[in-house]
Amino acid sequence: MSGVSPEVSEKTFRIGVDLGGTKIEFVALESDGSELRRFRVPTPRGDYGATVQAVRDGVLQIEKELQRNASVGVGIPGTISGITHNVKNANSVWMNGKPFDKDLSTALGREVRCANDANCLAVSEATDGSGAGHHIVFAVILGTGCGGGIAVDGRVQNGRNGVAGEWGHTTLPWMKPGEYPGPDCYCGYKGCVEMWISGTGLEADYERARKVKILGKEIVARSEAGEAEALACLERYEDRLTRSLAQMVNILDPDIIVLGGGVSQVPRLYRNVPSRLKEYVFGREADTPIVVAKHGDASGVRGAAWLWPLEPGARA
Repeated sequence: MSGVSPEVSEKTFRIGVDLGGTKIEFVALESDGSELRRFRVPTPRGDYGATVQAVRDGVLQIEKELQRNASVGVGIPGTISGITHNVKNANSVWMNGKPFDKDLSTALGREVRCANDANCLAVSEATDGSGAGHHIVFAVILGTGCGGGIAVDGRVQNGRNGVAGEWGHTTLPWMKPGEYPGPDCYCGYKGCVEMWISGTGLEADYERARKVKILGKEIVARSEAGEAEALACLERYEDRLTRSLAQMVNILDPDIIVLGGGVSQVPRLYRNVPSRLKEYVFGREADTPIVVAKHGDASGVRGAAWLWPLEPGARA
């Protein structure tokens, strides 16, 4: 049941939930996108029932505080299978095989919308972020992993199989000597884009070259201090990122590409990668803007809230 009675207020606002492996983040957005509430709670790792309950309790807490009913959108690791209607591909493995959207809808007594967390990033940035006003937005998460999401006219595009935009599990294109067949990926294949251009992939590349394991931010710091191997590592990274994005331009040709995640905060990417796209895009022409996510770490949870239409109270 809802946290307030219908007679308290008929005006709806939006609640977004980012369901991560270690934390669950909640945000409440007014119709103009302004934040009303934001907080986090620990994820009950390994306990599916407790996870559903934690999301339900957070939503009801916000509605009780604001004395209004809300629409609810949830960004999840993985996606909802169109065949089984259960969660699949989640690194929070206790979610896999469970009808999370149906169970949470039942717990809250209303329809809940779920989407992959990278798709939520795309929706957020397409709605009121760096991709606002663009028809097709391709959003990328360059973090521990490498996710991708597509928004068209501000709406999430899941695809028939629920994997639209999952470029992280395509093979690094136009492999060069020394790259083939590539590192083993947890998906069962070798050489996936994720293994090269995630933050983890950046660190692994430096470790292969120097036999020293350091964090990505330290690699960047060393490059800025002039260390030759750190500079070479970032140059390889930029070339691989350029090839990977060029592949998406050839397939999707988005109006803009938005980068999020920890590696997206490296300024040199925006100086070097956009101008190099044309080296790999078919026809050798490409002027696709590549920009940083306006809402940073908050973009995913905001995008979950925007899974509902812009019109208050409307249903898509």
